[in-house]
Amino acid sequence: MYAAFARVAGGIAVAANAAGTFVVIILIAVVNYDIIARGFFNRPFLGAVEVVQFSMVLIVFLQLPDVIRVGRLTRSEGFLGPLIRSSPRAGGMLSRAIDFLSAVFMLLVAIAIWPEFLEMWEGNHYFGVPGVFTAPWWPVKLVIFLSACLCTIHFLIHIYTQSGDHDPHLESGT
Repeated sequence: MYAAFARVAGGIAVAANAAGTFVVIILIAVVNYDIIARGFFNRPFLGAVEVVQFSMVLIVFLQLPDVIRVGRLTRSEGFLGPLIRSSPRAGGMLSRAIDFLSAVFMLLVAIAIWPEFLEMWEGNHYFGVPGVFTAPWWPVKLVIFLSACLCTIHFLIHIYTQSGDHDPHLESGT
């Protein structure tokens, strides 16, 4: 049952990563359109700045769970790597402690963002310049919430799969 759960969580993380990549492609198209429209037609894309801001948050939070899943999250391998090699038990314990604290932090992010999502959803809050370009805030808040939940799950999966002398982060080259 654990393997099936981990497989489903991994599949969701991969799908979110793909969605984040799609947002990058859209962002490239928007920026290129703005440059061409501004340079050749003197008609810039109104709202390009807002789309870029919106997209950057989406990209980070859509791709973060898969980064955690594959063990590519930035860690201090200059300290942790040699510790795991010289003292596998202590290094493994520290690695699990880091993953646990990271899971707690992401859970706190999810808990903190949920009321904001509800407020944005119910209040129809928008960002941008009214009459020029506006977009609702709630999709960003929802992506942050779901991403934080999925990140928490993947940190917990890492903790569960690590033994005292085995660190999948190091074996994957991170």
